[in-house]
Amino acid sequence: MVKTEEELLRQKAINDWLPITSSRNGKWWYSAVHNVTSMVGAGVLSLPYAMSELGWGPGVTVLVLSWIITLYTLWQMVEMHEMVPGKRFDRYHELGQYAFGEKLGLYIVVPQQLVVEIGVNIVYMVTGGKSLQKFHDTVCDSCKKIKLTFFIMIFASVHFVLSHLPSFNSISGLSLAAAVMSLSYSTIAWAASAHKGVQENVQYGYKAKSTSGTVFNFFSALGDVAFAYAGHNVVMEIQATIPSTPEKPSKGPMWRGVVVAYIVVGLCYFPVALIGYWMFGNSVEDNILISLEKPKWLIAMANMFVVIHVIGSYQIYAMPVFDMIETVMVKKLNFKPSSTLRFIVRNVYVAFTMFVGITFPFFSGLLGFFGGFAFAPTTYFLPCIMWLAIYKPRRFSLSWWANWICIVFGILLMILSPIGGLRSIIISAKDYKFYS
Repeated sequence: MVKTEEELLRQKAINDWLPITSSRNGKWWYSAVHNVTSMVGAGVLSLPYAMSELGWGPGVTVLVLSWIITLYTLWQMVEMHEMVPGKRFDRYHELGQYAFGEKLGLYIVVPQQLVVEIGVNIVYMVTGGKSLQKFHDTVCDSCKKIKLTFFIMIFASVHFVLSHLPSFNSISGLSLAAAVMSLSYSTIAWAASAHKGVQENVQYGYKAKSTSGTVFNFFSALGDVAFAYAGHNVVMEIQATIPSTPEKPSKGPMWRGVVVAYIVVGLCYFPVALIGYWMFGNSVEDNILISLEKPKWLIAMANMFVVIHVIGSYQIYAMPVFDMIETVMVKKLNFKPSSTLRFIVRNVYVAFTMFVGITFPFFSGLLGFFGGFAFAPTTYFLPCIMWLAIYKPRRFSLSWWANWICIVFGILLMILSPIGGLRSIIISAKDYKFYS
């Protein structure tokens, strides 16, 4: 009996140390800012470009459908967080284990979640570096040009410090700043486009000359849209930071935060995508800020906002990864929970993402490629499959149909977008020199 008590105390000590479960005093607005920061990534700036490859009709349809479907699957995840009385699924894979079984749940969820989180962190290393470079070149166009590699290193140096914030709640201030920045640079992007007005000889047809090019670009753009809604990978972990009692379950404040976050997401995505495409047509760049060269101070400011936002976003996606690595180190490999262990684990991780970002900085192709493989399942249809497995709604009922429609849409996204992404990686890798 003593052993089990000892074991329970040990487990409690470990849970009080791990970043996801150590502090449970989150407020509803924590949920709102974390969700905005995790979802409105720098991906929003590539939405006008995605629109130019999708065209008006399909583009608007995919954007609106994605917004509705991902809000629905997010609602499912918030509901499932505490569906077993007295137990909380604090991590995405714990829910997977409940739905699919101990081993299978881990095998299904963990690889996909890791691909998303590590993939996003690498992409953000590149984005942060590129935005810093753009800021430098805009402010000082007569200066000597500096390699992207060094800007990625400068960006990474911030994370060697910030990664030692202990828990999810300790980054809520950072998250708030990042959420405000995402609204700011989205507003700058669409307002500056609208101010610039519709360009001369603007064209809305597809840019690719061949049918195959058009089709591949279409697939790749689907991946970009999937990437724009990638916040589900951290939603269980965000909800784990909110206190919960049987009278006041965490899903109340969590859902309120999600609704606010989705309104903000809509205010960022739709104006940027539609106004950006309307003004520049198919000649829009894959980052709308590049199409807007003037006024200089405004573009420099927007790039700085992107940097601050991506700093917060990186931390949100890194926290569950830290949690996984630290859990394995402490529970499986029996290391002692200590600040030394945390210091080594987190610095190695930041160094790893920096190294990969410096090695493969072709940004948008990687986005489409990863977007399909891992973003589509974890965001569009894995929650639906879990819902069907756990709640078993009646065949052909509204819930049954809704879930199957999401699953079909998500699987199509998962199959089609990596094809386009891989093609654009191959095209951009043809004339690419390592560490240039």
